[in-house]
Amino acid sequence: MIPKISALAAALILAASPVVAKPLVTPLQQAVAQAASEDDAIAAFYRSRNFTPIWMGEGAETRRAAFLWALDAAGDHGLPTGRYDAATIRSDFAAARTGADRGALEVEMTRRFLRYAQDVSSGILDPRQVDRSIVVEVPKRDWLEQITAFTEGDPFAFVQSLWPTSPAYTRLLREKLRLEEARRAGGWGATVPGGTLALGAQGPAVVALRNRLIRMGYLRRSAVSGFDEAMASAIRAFQVDHGLTPDGEAGGATLAAINVPLEDRMAQIVVGLERQRWMNKPLEQRHILVNLAEQHAYVVDDGKVTFDTVVVVGADTPDRRTPEFSHTMTHMVINPYWHVPRSITVNEYLPALRRGGARHLEVYSRNGRVNRNAINFSRYTAQNFPYSLKQPPGPRNALGRVKFMFPNKYNIYLHDTPSRSLFARDVRTFSHGCVRVGRPLELAYHLLTPQEADPRGHFNGILASGRERRVNLEEPIGVHLVYWSAWVTPTGRANYRGDPYGRDVGVLRALREAGVELSAGRS
Repeated sequence: MIPKISALAAALILAASPVVAKPLVTPLQQAVAQAASEDDAIAAFYRSRNFTPIWMGEGAETRRAAFLWALDAAGDHGLPTGRYDAATIRSDFAAARTGADRGALEVEMTRRFLRYAQDVSSGILDPRQVDRSIVVEVPKRDWLEQITAFTEGDPFAFVQSLWPTSPAYTRLLREKLRLEEARRAGGWGATVPGGTLALGAQGPAVVALRNRLIRMGYLRRSAVSGFDEAMASAIRAFQVDHGLTPDGEAGGATLAAINVPLEDRMAQIVVGLERQRWMNKPLEQRHILVNLAEQHAYVVDDGKVTFDTVVVVGADTPDRRTPEFSHTMTHMVINPYWHVPRSITVNEYLPALRRGGARHLEVYSRNGRVNRNAINFSRYTAQNFPYSLKQPPGPRNALGRVKFMFPNKYNIYLHDTPSRSLFARDVRTFSHGCVRVGRPLELAYHLLTPQEADPRGHFNGILASGRERRVNLEEPIGVHLVYWSAWVTPTGRANYRGDPYGRDVGVLRALREAGVELSAGRS
C-alpha cells in the first residue's frame, strides 16, 4: 500500500529540489499535498509530480474544458449527473480564492474525474450486488495510469477514449437520443384499446394503432382509417423487432408491446448502456453470444454474425435461472452421457425410482454401475441417497446428440435436446439452467469448419458410432452469456424484449438509487 503523505512530508520532499530561486513550497502545493493525503492512489499521483496541480496553471484550462464537456454529456450515457455536478464545479472554481481552497478543489476535481472515468468505462454498479446471478467480470483499470495519461495527452481525445468503443454501445446511445427526440415531439400518443386487430378492421382502435405506429416510426403518415396491407406490413416489422411471431395481426401480445410506454423503453436503453459498460473489454475474434433475454445465440467472427439460432434457457425460478458470465469453450461431446445433477436426481428422479420408474437411467455407486433391481430405493431420502444417475447416449438422451462445453463452476453448457416443440415459443425459458440449442448439428458443423476439411462428414461419422466421444476445438472460443433486453442492429433497427428473470427491474432500481435519471417522460 502506498503510504499517505502529510503536508509536512510534502514540504520536506519539495525542499530537496535543487531549484532555490522560488519558494520551496507554495501554499497551493501544500494544500494539494494535504488534501491528497486522504487517498493513497491520488497521493501517489501528486507525489510523482511534486504536487503540481493539473486543474490549475499551465495546460489546466484545456483539461477543465475537456472534463466539463464530458460531464455535460454524462446524462446522454445514462450516468448520474449529480454525482459529478458540473455546475457546482464551475461555481467552485469561480469562488476559490485562497491556496487552501484551491488545493482542496484541485484534489476534489481529480476524485470526480476518476469516479467519472470508472463509471463511464466500467459501469456505475457492482452487478453481483444487484443480482447474484449476474457474475460477469467487470473490467478494472489502473486509474493512476489513467489520470497520468489524461495529463500527458490530448484531454478531449482521452475522455472520449473512456467511453465503451463497441458498436453495440454506440447504437444504444443513438437510440436513446431518438427516444428523447420522440418525447420532445409529443411522445407516441394514446395507447391502443385491447382486442385483436387484423386486415380489414375499422374503427377508433385502428386509428389509434395507426397513429402510434406513425409516431414510433413504423408507418408513413397518412389519413387511412382502416387496417390495410401497409399497416399489416408495419405490424410485421414491429413484431420482428420485438421477438413476436410476425403474423401481421395486432393481437394481445403485440398490442401489449405496442402500448409499452416510451419511458419504459428509455429505461431499457439506460439499463442496456450499463450492461455494455460491464462488457467494455476486447472480445475474442470468434465468440459465441447467448442473449438470455432474447433466448437466441450467435456466433460472431471478426465482429460479424456468421451463425445464429434460437435457444431455450433456464426457467424463471431461483434455482433454474441461467447466470450471466463469460468463459471459454474448449470442446464438444458427441453422443454424450447425461450425468444427472444431484438436485434433479433427488428431487425429480428419486420418487420415480421408488415406484420402479426412470428405467432409462443407469445407477452408479462410487465403485461403478450397480444393478438397480438389487436396490431398495424406498430406504433413501434426498439427504442420504448414495447413488448417482446417468443416461446413456441415444435418441431419448436429455442432452440430445451433442453438448458444447465451456467448463465452469456453474455447470452450465450448451446442448441439443430431443424436446423440439419449445423452440417455437416466443418466450423460451424452460430448462434447468443450461442452454438448449435449436440448431445443434449446424452449430457443431460451424464450429468445426476451421479445423476440418469436411466438418459435416467428420461429425456425422462420430455420431453414427453411437459412442460418446470428446472433440477438442483447436481454437478455443469465447462464450458470453448476456442479458440484453434492448439492442440496435447494424442496420439501425431497435429491438426490445421482455425481462424474463426480472433482472432489468433490479438493475434499473439500483441505477436510480445511484442517481440516474430518465430524461424522457411517460407516454
